[in-house]
Amino acid sequence: MHIIWKGQSCFQILSARAKAEQVSIAIDPFDEATGLKLPSFQADILLITHNHHDHNNKKAIKGEPLVIEGPGEYEAKEVYIQGISSWHDENNGKEKGINTIYLIEAEEMRICHLGDLGIELEQKELDLINSVDILMIPIGGNYTIDYKKAIDLIKKIEPAIIIPMHYKINGSTIDIADEKKFCNEIGNCSREKVSRINFKKNDLEEKVMETIVMNPD
Repeated sequence: MHIIWKGQSCFQILSARAKAEQVSIAIDPFDEATGLKLPSFQADILLITHNHHDHNNKKAIKGEPLVIEGPGEYEAKEVYIQGISSWHDENNGKEKGINTIYLIEAEEMRICHLGDLGIELEQKELDLINSVDILMIPIGGNYTIDYKKAIDLIKKIEPAIIIPMHYKINGSTIDIADEKKFCNEIGNCSREKVSRINFKKNDLEEKVMETIVMNPD
């Protein structure tokens, strides 16, 4: 499985389905109002966590993907997806609305993308996210949980791999913090930033809360 970060909360996941065949999954494509430019790319499945401009730029995605925009259970091309309803703010969505957390199962691995989570999760939600291999978590604050709440949540979930997202990067005009305080606090951020990561299930067996900070591709 290849994981490619495009910036903000946007990822492309390439999952092997059969010999010489891959399934492309896109999550939360952003528009240019972010100050960032997202290159168009192809996807078979497109996940949208919520309907804000920095997450819902569907036209940036080529092909005719299956578009998933909310809670429920889905299956396409041997990829299993569960959408879990959550709040974008601490006032039960009255300020910023609803956010969907996505659990993605492919190649015997479980990935969780928290979207613009803005509130601490309850135990029933934590139970659904149990045994996650890779956690994509917002850390920039203001529009989402901040780095301190992100670290508290990471300790509850205990994923093998942590990929921080939705933080300030060069060119971004979004009013959010960068990754420095998060990395100082969690203490194990990767020194070298990469834009693409390749994982197999057995690569994750001995990893516990390893943090990989990425560069946008």
